[in-house]
Amino acid sequence: MQTIKQASLLKRHRLKPCLPRHVAIIMDGNGRWAKKRHLPRIAGHRAGALSIREIVRLSGELGIEALTLYAFSTENWKRPRQEVSLLMQLLKQYLRSEVEELKTNNVRLGTIGNTADLPGEIREELKKAMAATAHCTGLRLILALSYSGRADLTRAVRDIAKRVAEGKLSPSAIKEETITQALSTKNLPEVDLLIRTSGELRVSNFLLWELAYSEFHITKTLWPDFRTPHFIAALKDFQGRQRRFGGVESVVGSVIKWAR
Repeated sequence: MQTIKQASLLKRHRLKPCLPRHVAIIMDGNGRWAKKRHLPRIAGHRAGALSIREIVRLSGELGIEALTLYAFSTENWKRPRQEVSLLMQLLKQYLRSEVEELKTNNVRLGTIGNTADLPGEIREELKKAMAATAHCTGLRLILALSYSGRADLTRAVRDIAKRVAEGKLSPSAIKEETITQALSTKNLPEVDLLIRTSGELRVSNFLLWELAYSEFHITKTLWPDFRTPHFIAALKDFQGRQRRFGGVESVVGSVIKWAR
């Protein structure tokens, strides 16, 4: 049910009430943003954290149910050791500094990915932040950390195979929903909208199963520059799409559009 504040925001930004339930973002371009300004790459990551704060706050205010951010992929471990170390420190700072902001805005923090790969101090900060926001009932903010879509699917298949081997599941009973419920995203709505910044045209091993019927919005804007107007533009783009999920629009609809 819409609140007065949400209705006011929709009107201000000229948005329709039919917002995506779940938005996923590949936050790309931090390094290029820094390079353009002759700054070290970590400066781009720090600037990107400000974009995260703004988009998280706006998502919650609009009433979006879930926001998943591709914060650190398994491939990112291949980056120079110093950059990875600085990224981990930045993540720790973010978790410490943003907890009160998340609580104030009724945002519940969660993660997907192999967080066991993260340094112990980061895992501890994550644990504290998630515990501190566990009571929140608004936006669900999901950080994809040490995440790989292929790895998540592989783990899901192993779990299903184990259940079959133990006689708990018949192979003929395996459905799409069986796989969906075995993934780390099982408790989240399906991804309605994927946003990728910096203009790259690939999904980069992100939510491979979950993006099956998602709408894609690609923008050349680098992530540190991605703010409220860019997010609103993505939502308007989404609202202008006709989601057919593999079907076709009605003949009447086609004729009306053609006649215009």
